[in-house]
Amino acid sequence: MVIAIALSAVLAQAAANPAIPGLNDPPKPPSRANAVEHIKVHGKSLEGNLEGDSPDRDVAVYLPPSYSKDRSRRYPVVYMLHGYGFGYDTFNGRLATLPDSADRDVAAGSIKEMIVVLPDAYTIHKGSMYSNSITTGYWEDYVATDLVAYIDSHYRTISTRMSRGLGGHSMGGYGALRIGMKHPDVFSALYLMSSCCLNATLTFDPGRMAPAEAIKTREQAVEAGRGRGFGVSVTLAEAAAWSPNPNNPPLYIDLPVKDGQPQPDVIAKWAANAPLAMVSQYVTGLKMYKAVAIEIGTKDPLYRTNKQLHEMFDAFGVTHGYQEYEGDHTNRVFERIEKNALPFFSEQLAFDARRSTATKH
Repeated sequence: MVIAIALSAVLAQAAANPAIPGLNDPPKPPSRANAVEHIKVHGKSLEGNLEGDSPDRDVAVYLPPSYSKDRSRRYPVVYMLHGYGFGYDTFNGRLATLPDSADRDVAAGSIKEMIVVLPDAYTIHKGSMYSNSITTGYWEDYVATDLVAYIDSHYRTISTRMSRGLGGHSMGGYGALRIGMKHPDVFSALYLMSSCCLNATLTFDPGRMAPAEAIKTREQAVEAGRGRGFGVSVTLAEAAAWSPNPNNPPLYIDLPVKDGQPQPDVIAKWAANAPLAMVSQYVTGLKMYKAVAIEIGTKDPLYRTNKQLHEMFDAFGVTHGYQEYEGDHTNRVFERIEKNALPFFSEQLAFDARRSTATKH
């Protein structure tokens, strides 16, 4: 159960770290009153999901300072995916205050003005893994198709792939990588922050899996997610994303261990969803990107697998940037967003509005 254990470890590290201001507090509103619009975006790709989660998803949209003043101007768009256990407010007042960071960067001249879209992927098991699943809904398609189409039709965007970026942290880094590999026709720049769930595992400890096996109802699953122990919920979330089973109510999942015995077919499905096992299939798409960046803290429990991703990109000739910094999984997300991620997209995305085909509704 290496994948679930690794993600649980980084979440426990974050929860226990008192140096992260606001992590467990309610998110704070941005300093500029009109900096963020809170909207609902319907996901056709999420309709009929077996978990029963609403296909109408919360989305926060950061609009740069000039958006309400210059009605003829169009903007590139960055889609930022949050990590496991939180919603879009991860970047909107918990691990980072992206709207204020973007405003400061604009004022300092360190970035050009962009729209930033923050979708909420919180589910009954506290995270969608941004994967296509009949149980959770087709989250890859929601981000790459439904959400992009909505933003392009409702905001003054530059609707070309060269003006779209995709990034994320932890589960969001995993999501940005798996969506990005499959949709180079939609996005042109990727920024992967402390990506989780990169490696495959073929060995599962039945003892560690027993608490997840003991969950038999939705009510028990919700209750398991209310505590500070993330292990059970992480396992259920990964199963819902990677081994859905429409014939196994009420959770509609298969676990890699059943009645204490490993299930080889389920283990194979989980392994197939590990990016370190997937990259070789998507090299052509990855090479279409104008820019790809990987960053990881040297004290992050996910350091080894992120470095492996960097080495795999090198081996397959995928041009990318790789940066290690002194930090753990969450304690420097605030400054990394402001000083690294936003400037990266400002440098790499196309700002030429003449290339737009979008219309404003």
